[in-house]
Amino acid sequence: MFKLAFKNLNKLLVSFAFFCLFFQVAADLILPSITADIVNIGVVRKNIPYIWHTGLIMLAVSLLGIIGAVCNQLIAATSSQKLGVKLRHFLFAKITAMATADFTKIGEASLITRTTNDVVQMQNVTYSMLRMMVRAPMMLAGASLMAYFQSPQLMLVFVAAIPILAIVVLLIMRKSVPLFRKIQGLTDRINLVFREGLTGVRVIRAFNQDAFEQRRFARANGNLTDNAINAYVTTSLMSPTMTFIISASNIAIVWFGAHLIAGSQMPIGNLLSFITYATQMLFAFMQLSMIFVIVPRAQASAQRIQEVLAISDTILDSNNAQTVPNITSIRFAHVDFAFSHSAARVLKDINLQVGRGQTLAIIGGTGSGKSSLINLIPRLFDPTKGSVSINDIDIRQFRQSDLHEKIAFASQKSFLFQGTIRSNLHYGNPKASEEEMWQALHTAQADAFVKKQGGLDAPVEQNGQNFSGGQVQRLSIARAILKDADVYIFDDTFSALDFKTDALLRAALHKDSKINRAIKIIVAQRISTIADADRILLLEQGRISAFGTHTELLKTSTVYREIVNSQLHRVDAAAALSGDEHA
Repeated sequence: MFKLAFKNLNKLLVSFAFFCLFFQVAADLILPSITADIVNIGVVRKNIPYIWHTGLIMLAVSLLGIIGAVCNQLIAATSSQKLGVKLRHFLFAKITAMATADFTKIGEASLITRTTNDVVQMQNVTYSMLRMMVRAPMMLAGASLMAYFQSPQLMLVFVAAIPILAIVVLLIMRKSVPLFRKIQGLTDRINLVFREGLTGVRVIRAFNQDAFEQRRFARANGNLTDNAINAYVTTSLMSPTMTFIISASNIAIVWFGAHLIAGSQMPIGNLLSFITYATQMLFAFMQLSMIFVIVPRAQASAQRIQEVLAISDTILDSNNAQTVPNITSIRFAHVDFAFSHSAARVLKDINLQVGRGQTLAIIGGTGSGKSSLINLIPRLFDPTKGSVSINDIDIRQFRQSDLHEKIAFASQKSFLFQGTIRSNLHYGNPKASEEEMWQALHTAQADAFVKKQGGLDAPVEQNGQNFSGGQVQRLSIARAILKDADVYIFDDTFSALDFKTDALLRAALHKDSKINRAIKIIVAQRISTIADADRILLLEQGRISAFGTHTELLKTSTVYREIVNSQLHRVDAAAALSGDEHA
């Protein structure tokens, strides 16, 4: 925890904060002694000039202490907030750069908690560290020394009080620390349930499972609440217990001090300053005990943050990574793929090649490995065995950033960012002109509804919730084709389109010279979407079942004919068998 904090703090500012804190503590320790002198010399002897003179010194010391406290608090607040900024930046950068396999190791809900709640815990402990963690031991040691100089006899009160305080703190810590550690995991759980409730609200309503989800959330919320109540009730016992012990100690000090004053063994001013030092000592001890509660919780948060930052990336650029040339061919050679921690292979011995200007269509049943296959091209995953090559060079030899610049990807789950249509299109090409954006929208058959929505500056809500599924898909396609790329990948992005829009969109793509020069890979379920592709790849249980043109597969593949017959009328299927590829 301390290593993570100091690594990301400004060392010069931290040193200055401790320097200011030293003056604050010194002022707090000197003031009771000055008060004792005012009482012993000024008040008892009725020396008014001495009271004025010493009072001015007290004001100067107080001012020095105030300046030190303000500077220290300002630096502590600023430094703790800047630490939070850095940690959130590091976490976000790490998470966005993670491979998909690494991302799933922790889970979305936990990553959100670690980026928010855990970072806040680190901010709180850093603020406390620059304030209480250093001030409390300094004050405890200094006040003990000054109190001893005022009256060694009264120090016996603390010999009895400190062990009692220590026992109370240890008992409370033993009970509360495990509870605070558990809170972080329960926070992950409630974030997970809440997130699923938000993203799956339509499914919940469709299946009338509102009551079930309410009970599920209530359980998670109740567990967190019960655990938090137990933790805070336990720690809340510390303050009244400490107050009772401090009050009892002060009573004992006044009792024994009165006897010392009556026996002329101690001036009255010394008793007043001793009570002040006693209060400072006991409050410093109480602050230390509170630190012992804060630190374990922050330590748990630091470990959770460090777990994310320490994840070893499974997909890395090689030491001698090359710049990606213009892509003219993509080749899969004996490729196998399995997800991490899974023995079952999703892809098995895939061999294929596609060249510039060609269209490769991929079809197959659910779970046959279509998306996994195309995810290997931009290195969202790496093959378990075999190689994926660009221009006969293994893609692992290229820089990932360069590789991604050459590939336009419209994913299976279309996603729009909150903002405007313009800002979403700029993800595909930040330098695109307004004319180019409208051309991309026209090709994607999205220009008509975009104009009705108010043009390029029409608002886009979170996840594109103010658009239909088909509109979101068309905007996602427009964003992809706006990019000047060598490879265009469409992962089942035509599924929400009606047949007419699908046909118009594909016809527009055929007329686009930029896209015609590139490699096009289309994953689809409809035969009408892929029938005119240069090559069609049929996947079955991760293996290549058939590979060829639409006409060739109709003649050679029983499975492909079954798919055609299930989707097309018998007359159209017969026409297709006779050689009409566009039936």
